[in-house]
Amino acid sequence: MKRVMEQVRALHRLEPANADHLAALRVALSVAVPSLILLAIGRTDLIIYAVFGALTGMYGRSEPHQLRLRHQSQAALVLLSGVAVGVALSVNHLHSWWLVAVEATLAGVGSVYADRVRLKPNGPFFGILALGACASVPAAVPWHIAMLIAGGSALFSIAVGFSGWIRRKSWQPGATRAVPPSPAGRRKLVVHAARYVTAVGAAGTIGVLSGSGHPHWAMAAAAVPLAGADLPSSVRRGIHRIVGTFLGLAVTAVVILPAPWTLAGLYPGFQEPVRQAQVLALLVILFQFATELFMTRHYGLAMVWFTPVILLMTQLASPVEPGVLILERAVETLVGALLGILVVVAVRRSGSRTMASLVGPARLPRVANRLWFARRSRH
Repeated sequence: MKRVMEQVRALHRLEPANADHLAALRVALSVAVPSLILLAIGRTDLIIYAVFGALTGMYGRSEPHQLRLRHQSQAALVLLSGVAVGVALSVNHLHSWWLVAVEATLAGVGSVYADRVRLKPNGPFFGILALGACASVPAAVPWHIAMLIAGGSALFSIAVGFSGWIRRKSWQPGATRAVPPSPAGRRKLVVHAARYVTAVGAAGTIGVLSGSGHPHWAMAAAAVPLAGADLPSSVRRGIHRIVGTFLGLAVTAVVILPAPWTLAGLYPGFQEPVRQAQVLALLVILFQFATELFMTRHYGLAMVWFTPVILLMTQLASPVEPGVLILERAVETLVGALLGILVVVAVRRSGSRTMASLVGPARLPRVANRLWFARRSRH
């Protein structure tokens, strides 16, 4: 019971700060500059591509500059690949089962690559999120324009991340985070990739069969628990994803729902399309800053702000009825995160912590006996 209570307390524990405001400012600047340029020329519908390119700045946040440069470049490859594939699917009107098959496959490929180069944040999550989001909105510009926006935004993020070197000029030759793969290490990569393919594919399948307009949200949510280092942290990430998203949907509702208690009700001018697009674009920048401020301290709090980022830029790219958007996001996130947790429990990685991590080694036989007797009593 003591171990269980420790895990419960860990759900709401706020990790110590580590110059988070500096990393948040870098990411906010990376998002703000290309987004404000698009706002100035009246193309807020293209901000989605700029934001996914700018998420490059979320990687290598506390590393020396040469490592940050290296890992942000590797992260840009993941993000831009997701944007490119998503835009290709959108341009060719390939949705539904095509999206599930392609995203599940690239989730596995991205997992191997992210684990091999040891990206931080872990896994291919942002890449498959970019893929699904870009595939779900109509391509308002030719594919090469979308890629120029995303690529330029990624390059700007890398430049912002490396800019501190000009002042410090500190360099550590040979510094690296990659580890040469051993046979056991390669097996671990393959098993982890298989978990991604299984979780993402299953979540997408349920999303398509349910008739949801956004099955990619379930697929992205299913990938979240898989980035945990062990079983307890994976379960926590899944719970944080669900609770944080639900709270984030409340924030989103205040912004986009037409009700007396929302922005539309309090400020009638907000209902004017151009004014609304301008406000939403500015809120995307603000909420992305808040996301990065909490990303390493408490994943659930980060999701409270990242959820509006995704929904607002989706509305800017392809407006739909706000209530349907919020409801589908809630359902898809719940289904996807629960499936991700289920896959984590069912398919363990080599060296991962087991049920003993939750209940304590000394109590594990007692728990097993209780489960055995409970099963016997049912029969």
